[in-house]
Amino acid sequence: MAAKTASSFKKYSTEQVASHNNKDDCWLIINGKVYDVTKFLEEHPGGEEVLIENSGRDATENFEDVGHSTDAREMMKDYLIGEIEDVKPKKAEPKKPLVKPDTKPPAQGNQLYAWLVPAAFALAAALAYRIFVHNAKVATGGAGL
Repeated sequence: MAAKTASSFKKYSTEQVASHNNKDDCWLIINGKVYDVTKFLEEHPGGEEVLIENSGRDATENFEDVGHSTDAREMMKDYLIGEIEDVKPKKAEPKKPLVKPDTKPPAQGNQLYAWLVPAAFALAAALAYRIFVHNAKVATGGAGL
């Protein structure tokens, strides 16, 4: 198969690709290019289900996450039928800062709770254990645990 040049690609909209979303008509968008993988379904090493699940939509992220081999990427050329005409460049979302700039250090009163709350839980657990042991001794007539 002769290699296609960028100008010879047929242009498809994402809506057009979306209609090709089943086992008998399976198209994928990967990196802005459209692939008809219908004839490849049974040959796909990862099984046909993964292709069908991603059919009719942009499967770039899933394709890249798997880490396909160089041979697999070469094979893609056989199934290339066009490119997306309405590709919108993805804008990188600004990363949120880990700490807000207006964050104040914790108040001194919070340090009290750092040990008081766990101590209260420990005291409650010890008290509950003591009551349990006492009730068990009473129920068994003093013998037991």
